[in-house]
Amino acid sequence: MRGTHLILYVQEDRTHHGILIYEWLLQQAHRLGLKGGTAFKAIAGFGRHGHIHADHFIELAGDLPVEVTFMATDEEAERLLASIEAEGLSMFYVRMPAECGVINEPAKH
Repeated sequence: MRGTHLILYVQEDRTHHGILIYEWLLQQAHRLGLKGGTAFKAIAGFGRHGHIHADHFIELAGDLPVEVTFMATDEEAERLLASIEAEGLSMFYVRMPAECGVINEPAKH
């Protein structure tokens, strides 16, 4: 499949409608028909605001970056980005053309 690799970056403890934003993104993508998505928590990072965040044993700040990534059709990616915009959310994203597939996929019965 040719489509879009869409990556969104959010802060770990950020919420929207009372749920963590990365969980909201995954739920929204599922509702919009995307086939899958994954959230990855960083151990350190900095973003557009220039603040460095790092995971330390004694800190439980919850302000680390989370990467939420999807492989989608171009239309699915457009729908997800439009829904984020419609909710008034602000977040950094990367969108790039990509190809994906499954090697040796088991036959469906």
